[in-house]
Formats: sequence, structure tokens, C-alpha cells
Amino acid sequence: MGVLMSIIAGALPMAFYAWILYYLDRYEREPVKLLIGVFLWGAVIASGAAFVINSITSNGIYFLTQSEFATQLTISTLVAPVVEETLKGMAVLIVFLFFRSEFDSLLDGLIYGGITALGFAATENAWYIHQLGFMEYGWQGLLKMTFIRVVLVGWQHPFYTAFIGLGLAFSRRTKEPIVRWIAPLIGWAIAVTFHLLHNLFAGLFQSNAGLVFATIWDWSGYLGLLLLIFLLIKREQRWMKEYLAAEHKQDLLSNEQFQIACSAWKQGFAFVRARFDGNYHQVKDLYQTCGDLMHKKRQLVRHGAELGAALEVQRLRAELQSLAEQI
Repeated sequence: MGVLMSIIAGALPMAFYAWILYYLDRYEREPVKLLIGVFLWGAVIASGAAFVINSITSNGIYFLTQSEFATQLTISTLVAPVVEETLKGMAVLIVFLFFRSEFDSLLDGLIYGGITALGFAATENAWYIHQLGFMEYGWQGLLKMTFIRVVLVGWQHPFYTAFIGLGLAFSRRTKEPIVRWIAPLIGWAIAVTFHLLHNLFAGLFQSNAGLVFATIWDWSGYLGLLLLIFLLIKREQRWMKEYLAAEHKQDLLSNEQFQIACSAWKQGFAFVRARFDGNYHQVKDLYQTCGDLMHKKRQLVRHGAELGAALEVQRLRAELQSLAEQI
């Protein structure tokens, strides 16, 4: 029973957090199957490989130093951040390389990095809650460790790995060859650094005052990332107005549809209304197509006919017209 409750307490909130990230991608949401894939990569492949590598390395360091403190400090600050961020980042890199047409913006990179990391956190949380909570202190320990892992540090892994996604997104957007190579490395280095600092503070400051300091440090980063997400959403709203203006002028979109397409709030209300009107899927497809078209037109302007962008713009315009007429 303790194992099952630990899995539920550790994994279910992370799945909910992943849904929040998915929902925040307001104008052009990523394919659900791809997001499930990166979540599972984090939960199974990255967490499993990290456990094996960290365990083997820990045994080796202890054999050399015969010191529990030195082993724990070295693993938590020098080994685990590098290993874990690299393994999580591999999922984002796979999307970047093999599903490049879905990697359209900085927000996309952040979403893929964050959801991969939440999969990793789901498995790690379940282990911590069971081993250090339930096994040592019973149900009270399970509840306490759940609070720590889900509430206090629940967003730590997506915060770190988001920088890898942002680095790859910068690489995707730039025309400068040097930046294409350096940006992902910088994103990875920032992710590792923040991960290292969190583990260092957690290891050195065991008092209540240290816990308060570490919590303030962590939550400052989480809130900063949330602010960045809202700024990116606001920027995508400006892009929607700019790149869909032609479709509006050509009457492919009515004035009401154009206004809804350019407002996350209005889209939300439109989806609710569509539930009662019985045309939810058509409405959802219409505004998803608007977001796809916006990004493809922007890619066409910035990068030329990369990855068949011109043909994709034509296809999306035809699909947009058909959906708008149906509604």
C-alpha cells in the first residue's frame, strides 16, 4: 500500500503540472502524443539511466574517499546535475532533430523541456516519498515528503531543463552558425548550474533558516520562469495579429474569428460556448490551425522555404478557410 500511495503522491501531481504547461501554450499547442512521449522519456529512460549512473559513480567515489559526506556532496553537486540534465535534455534534442517542424518558438522549447523534466520528477518523487518518507517515518513521513517534493520543490526539474529547451529554441530561430552551436550548450550549462546550486544549498543548509533560504531561492526561479512564459505568450499574441492580418483582410477569417484567434481569453470562452453548440472540435481545430499558420508564415519570412514552409502555409490557409466556413 505504501508503494502505491508513494507512486500516486509523487507522479499524479507531476502529470497535473504537465497539463498546466500544456494549457499555457495558448496559441499553438504541441501534439499530445509527442508530449506524452517526452514525459515518459523523463519518467522511464532518463530517471532509470540516472539512477544507474549515479549509483555506480557513488560507489566508486565512496571506495576512493571512504567518506559518506564527500560522496554525497560530490554526487549531488558535480555528478547528478550533469547526468540528469544531459539525460533529460536528450528528449528535447530528439524533438529538435526529428520533429523540427513542431519546434517553432522559445515557448515550444520551454514546454518540451519542462514536460520531460516533470516525467523525471514523477519517478524521482515516488522514490523519495517511499524511501525517505514512508519507509522511515510511516504515513506521517509520506505526507511530509509529499509536501516537500510536490509543493516546495515540485517545479525544480522543469525549471532547470526549461533552459535546455530555450537554448535549442534559440538555435532553431537564429541564422548565425556560431549561435546555433553555442546556444544549446549555454542552455545546458545554465540548467546544470541551477541544479547544482539547488543541491548545494539543500546539502549545506539543514536548519530551518536554511530551508527558508533554499525555498525562497527556488521559488524566485519558478516565478521568474512563469513571468517568462507569460511574456512569451504575449509575444505570440502580437505575432497572431501580425501574421493573420492578411487572412482577415482577405475574409478567410471573419472579424470575430480574427479577434478570438488573437486572444487567449476569448479562445477560452469560445471553446466553452462551442461545447454547448456541439461544434467544439471544429472550433478547436480552427484556432489550432490559426496558431500553426502564424508560426509557419513567420518561419517562411525568417528562414525561407525551410522544411517545405511555403507548401505548409498554402495547406494551412486552405484548411483555415474550410474550417472558418463550417463554423
